[in-house]
Amino acid sequence: MATTIRSAEQSLTWGERLVPWQILSNLTRHRQLIWQFTVRDVLGRYRGSYLGILWSMLRPLCMLAVFGVVFGYIFRARLSNDPHETKADFAMAMFCGLIVFDCVAECLARAPTLVLSNTNYVTKVVFPLEILPVSVVMASLAHVVLSLIPLFTAYVVVHGFIHPTALFIPLLLVPIALLCLGAMWIFSSLGVFIRDINSFVPVLITILMYGSAIFYPLSRVPESIRPFVAANPIAVLVDQMRNVFMWGRLPNWGAVGTTLATCCIVAVLGYAFFMSTRRAFADVI
Repeated sequence: MATTIRSAEQSLTWGERLVPWQILSNLTRHRQLIWQFTVRDVLGRYRGSYLGILWSMLRPLCMLAVFGVVFGYIFRARLSNDPHETKADFAMAMFCGLIVFDCVAECLARAPTLVLSNTNYVTKVVFPLEILPVSVVMASLAHVVLSLIPLFTAYVVVHGFIHPTALFIPLLLVPIALLCLGAMWIFSSLGVFIRDINSFVPVLITILMYGSAIFYPLSRVPESIRPFVAANPIAVLVDQMRNVFMWGRLPNWGAVGTTLATCCIVAVLGYAFFMSTRRAFADVI
């Protein structure tokens, strides 16, 4: 099957690689292969484990339990100005942030070794390597959807309803997916040439975790450094996720639009970088 698949990389100039519809056209051409790799990733990740795909929900719940105790009970942090905010509300609001961050962190963690772990596709067959990050991101989004199940269930149990604005959550997942795609294309390519990237990424993930407004709202960031935190697309998306799900507010369309544009640029530049460097993968590997 893979031997019959040819990438459009050789037919695209550098300028054409920066055109979003050219990128979409190339990826759409391989949609069946992307779907097969996504299903394989989702089903194969926990193959042989006793709980199977339930780990997709248990992992963020375990993180929530640890951070909830530390920040909710020890530091007594709050994520809203509502004096009636309960510990359950704090836990669910933080869970919103952890779901978004866990998707980004998983993609970043897998990126440096993604091409190196699939060397047979690099050296033995003509294969559209650019779809590997796409399948990983789609698999991560599938786990996001699974993680939303206990979040929705907990909110209904505590409050008895779901805000209609929660319907905007799929819209907020679009920039998240684009950001993960761009980052994966960049880091998976760099991981082939610079093996130190594999050691740097865990440090980057830790920095992002504390700089993405997961344990605090953007409104409480000091004015002097708020522009730097607000420039982080993850922080903006975490904040908007809480607004639409927890507080029943409409998204800040200005912030969402700016973040979407930023993530689109990251994705386009990441794709162009990957496609321009992939021809040297076989020489390095």
